[in-house]
Amino acid sequence: MSTRSYGVPGVTCEHCRHAISTEVGRVRGVTAVEVDLERKVVVVSGDQFADAEVCAAIDDAGYDVGRSPG
Repeated sequence: MSTRSYGVPGVTCEHCRHAISTEVGRVRGVTAVEVDLERKVVVVSGDQFADAEVCAAIDDAGYDVGRSPG
């Protein structure tokens, strides 16, 4: 299992958290999604999920994404 973090500066509320969690949760291989509103980071865990698919899902939810260090 791997865990990756993505910086998403536009997340500010529970609606943001729900929208991103729903879209990213649909990506093949993703088993968990955590949206940290304070740090503006989305943490994704799973097996063999593609960065491009996670980024596309965050974009589909209506947010810009960048890979976060760590």
